Amino acid sequence: MNPCVVIGAGPMGLCTVRRLLEQDLEVIGLEAHSDVGGLWDIDSPTSTMYDSAHLISSKRMTEFKDFPMADHVATYPKHDEMRQYFRDYAKHFDLKKHYRFNSWVERVEPEADQQWRVVYRQHDTTHEIIASNVLLANGTLHHPNVVNFDGAFKGEMLHSSDYRNPALFADKRVLIIGCGNSGCDIAVDAVHRAKSVDMAVRRGYYFLPKFVAGRPIDTLGGKVKLPLRLKQKVDGLLVRLLSGKPSSYGLPDPDYKMYESHPVINTLFLHHIGHGDITVRPDIKKLVPNGVEFVDGKRAQYDLILQATGYKLHYPFIDSEHLNWQGHAPQLYLNVFNPRQEHLFVMGMVEASGLGWQGRDEQAQLVAEVIRLQRDEPARATAFFDRVRAHADKRIDGGMKYLQVERMAYYVHKDTYLKTLAQEKRQLKVS
Repeated sequence: MNPCVVIGAGPMGLCTVRRLLEQDLEVIGLEAHSDVGGLWDIDSPTSTMYDSAHLISSKRMTEFKDFPMADHVATYPKHDEMRQYFRDYAKHFDLKKHYRFNSWVERVEPEADQQWRVVYRQHDTTHEIIASNVLLANGTLHHPNVVNFDGAFKGEMLHSSDYRNPALFADKRVLIIGCGNSGCDIAVDAVHRAKSVDMAVRRGYYFLPKFVAGRPIDTLGGKVKLPLRLKQKVDGLLVRLLSGKPSSYGLPDPDYKMYESHPVINTLFLHHIGHGDITVRPDIKKLVPNGVEFVDGKRAQYDLILQATGYKLHYPFIDSEHLNWQGHAPQLYLNVFNPRQEHLFVMGMVEASGLGWQGRDEQAQLVAEVIRLQRDEPARATAFFDRVRAHADKRIDGGMKYLQVERMAYYVHKDTYLKTLAQEKRQLKVS
């Protein structure tokens, strides 16, 4: 059996390599950077991290359960603490020796007998691997979603992926487009350096503080399992009590229920709006040479416009047809298993409130078991992929009506997703 090739040495890639090795499978990891950490290594050429970036979930809700973060690590770790955590993880499980670093994947294409040719460039030399299985773990937050507006702006226009530190904003009139977690973080950075900070917001969000009564907000509740609709209502009311209505700050109120889109976790954003440090603006109608015209007909002048408009899924080295791409994302069972390609897996293309790295590790464990069956018990692997083909078009949403927007295309309901992973693992053991 030819080796399995894992693309990426971020947290998803690392736990994938680990779990494949546990199944006594030969593994080659390919990583564009010179070390592990992926997005969380700010020095990686593929990282879109910025200096002030921290986890938006707390460390105990995010860590690998069998490799907890040290007690001295902050509750909401900064990017450099996360980078060290993943380096420690790789060292503990002796993973780096299975990687080829400084390796840029250029093509992944099918070969005979359901194998794959992986072409990569390392130090200006091109190499090829014939792989039995390819596992794409190159991340979901690398390719910026750049919006093309009507009109033209003669000032500086950047995406949040270009942002590194607040020196960029010194003495400038700044407009930030988008009110997600990164946009709010960057707006808070900007108020300390910019001449003025405006934020264009077209959709309502739920805003949560990072701490409540001294505890991380994502550690509260959960002991009593409420029916989904009741939980949405109760938690929505609690958020209203904690933060107030967004419209009280001049922001649009969400026109959807709690958890149908990812909330903003930020203690300081509403504080700065309330102090006049950030001015809320409506959606943009068009750009003008010295600024923007908004949909309310008002105009404002800016020196810098920064788009915090998120990221697109991006697998540039493989044709999208091989990924069963439908709409904004590949359509895969459990966001992993391909109904058309049984030896091609998309790892980590999954988002859910509270899923953490542990949920992704459980994904990797299931994938590793399936690949072992392909090698040792192909009839059982075939039976598994019969289930994949039967369920690939069913989203693991637990009945949640997620917003029909690109960034939510691969969002899942945590409890339902983990339950389904566990069911599949049990099924493989008894079939």
